[in-house]
Formats: sequence, C-alpha cells, structure tokens
Amino acid sequence: MAVTYQAFITPKLVKWARERVQATYDAIADKLAVETQEVVSWEQGRVYPNLRQARELAAALKIPFGYLYLSSPPIEKTPLPDFRTIGTRRRTKLSAEFRDTLNDALLKQDWYKEYLREDGRERLQFIGKFSLEDDVYRVADDIRQTLGVNDTLRTLANTWEDFLSGLVRNCESKGIIVLRNSVVGSNTHRPLSVREFRGFNIADDLAPLIFINTRDAKTAQIFTLVHEIVHLWIGKSGISNSNLVARTSDPINKVERFCNQTAAEVLIPEAGFSDKWDEAIDIEANLSHLSREYKVSASVVLRRAYELDIISYTMYTRLLKREMAIWKRRKERRQEGGNIQYLVLSRNSTNLAIALIGEAMEGRISPRDAERMLGVGMDAIGKISEKLTKTA
Repeated sequence: MAVTYQAFITPKLVKWARERVQATYDAIADKLAVETQEVVSWEQGRVYPNLRQARELAAALKIPFGYLYLSSPPIEKTPLPDFRTIGTRRRTKLSAEFRDTLNDALLKQDWYKEYLREDGRERLQFIGKFSLEDDVYRVADDIRQTLGVNDTLRTLANTWEDFLSGLVRNCESKGIIVLRNSVVGSNTHRPLSVREFRGFNIADDLAPLIFINTRDAKTAQIFTLVHEIVHLWIGKSGISNSNLVARTSDPINKVERFCNQTAAEVLIPEAGFSDKWDEAIDIEANLSHLSREYKVSASVVLRRAYELDIISYTMYTRLLKREMAIWKRRKERRQEGGNIQYLVLSRNSTNLAIALIGEAMEGRISPRDAERMLGVGMDAIGKISEKLTKTA
C-alpha cells in the first residue's frame, strides 16, 4: 500500500500566494478537485496537503513549489522603474500576470543579447542618445529619421494595423526587439490588463526591448509603441501605462510627460498640422480625416489640436468625453488566433524568433529550450522555419 506523505508547507505562504494571483478559495479548490474547506484549512494551518496536492497547489498559485516552504513571503522586486500612475497617485501593485510576462521578456532579452554579443554586433548609438533636457522636437525628428516615420509609411498603410506592423518592422530593422501579446505566454486563461500596464521597455544598447500589451486598441498600441521608443532614445527603462487621451502635461512623472510630448510630435508633427486642419469643415470631419491621414486615433488628433491652440479647452474636454464613450462601445475584435506564424513572430519578435529557430535547427541550442522560449512545439517551429526559408 502506497504511503501518502504530508507536505508541511507554510500556511501564510499559501495565503500570500493566493492573494498574489487574486484567486478565491473556490477557484483553487476547483483546480485541485478538492473541497473548498480543505484549501481554507491549508491556509489556516489546521491540516496539510499531501505532496501531490502541494505540487498542484503551487502550480495553481503560479509559484515555484519550494516557495510553499519559505518561512515568509519573498520580496518581489521589479527590475524596471515603474512610471505608471492613476491621476496624481503612483501605482504600486503588480499582478502575477505582469511579473510572469516581464520575466519571460527578460529571459528572451538576455538570451538574444548573448547571441548578438557572440555574433560581434555593435552597440546601438540611438539608445540613450538624448536626455530629458533635450528639445522635444529634436528628439522626435531623430526618431522619425531613424525609424522612417513619414508620409511614405503612412501612405503604404491602408489601416492602423498596417501602420503598426510597418512601424514594428522598422524598429526591428534597427535592432529593437518588439514583443506583442495580450496573454501570459500562450496561456489564453491569463489575459493581461490594460488598466495595469500598456507597455514596458528595456533600454539596452545591444538588445533593446519593447513589450506592447495587445489587449489595447490598435490605435492605442501605436501611441504606446512610440512612447516606449522615446524611452529608449533617452535611455530610461521602465513600465508605462501611457494615457493617449490625456493632455501631455498631466502625468506627474517628468519622464512620462516628456515621452508623451515627444510621442505626440513623432506621430503628428506640429509643422504642417495647422495647415492640414481645415477651418472650412467641422471639428468631427477634421478628426476623422486627420486620424486616417496620420494613422492615429481621433483622441490623439484632438489632443494635438488643443495643445496647438486650434481648439479651446472646453471643446477639447467635451469632445474627449465623447471619444472615450466611443472607445468603450467599440471594442476591437482580436485577430490573433489561427495563424501560428503570426503569433510566434509577433509574440517573440521576428528577429529573436528567427535567431532561436536558426540556433535550434543547427543544433546550437536544445529543441526544448527553443520550444520553451517561443511557446510552441518543434512541429510548429519547423513549419515556421520552412516558410521563412521560402520567403527569404
């Protein structure tokens, strides 16, 4: 008869881990196929689970198994500065979904950085090229020149998605890793929250990285991408929740204010904007026309018009409320499913994915490592490799 051993885990670690992932007793009990009262008893220290249950509990709580035996909860430090704010208050708590997403990005960035170093790649001169003391227009112009954000890019883009994809390609052609995802890894049961963060960046001069939360609307993703690009240009890594509909003077953090101002100038250059605003037509028509031309949301155009004194503050706030209401009614449908190549390349960055696949196919890294980092099996990796070879 098999002996069932108890796992003498630390009760307060169970409580900490459950609250960390914001899970109810019932939800954990359902995952482990036990009674709710059993989970309550483990957390209160009245009884202990067996080893199998403890391992399943750790998996359900999204922590390493060994954490359950710690005497006190670990201090989870975020390696990136946190620039997120709510009004005039700074956000402090980060979810397990965000932390796991960040750790995955750091793992990929670390691998790719070593790959580039071994390949003898040169440092990127635009990372940290400017500072907060530099002129917004000068920084914006340098970004536009370097990444080709111009009328040609806008003309070639029929939709906001086309413009976003083109801008991402231009970023990657200059050596910037761009990861885009709406869930943790490939786990559709762990969605990312736009209320928590829209993006983050790692301002490394060999392997700079930007992550975009694709749970957001496409037009918002464009602004977030450019906002994070500005972070790279001033050498400031960090977590952002940039608000593309607020005035650029609103954020209390000086870094975020600078990045918002510069991002707006990159996307809608002040020079020429006033000429394109047609006084002969109404504001709604201008917003519609210019949002299509600049490939940004009407809210960004609206804010730009206010900042350049084309419309009044009263008009700005009234129309801003209307645009916010429209946003809430128009939830964009996600188009990520069904195309494994698109998912792998967008979630992992085209450059990084190609590097990983190449190393795996040539036997320089194990297939398991490639599978783990890309979040797909070798069959899918083989198909992607075959398609990339054909299009090369």
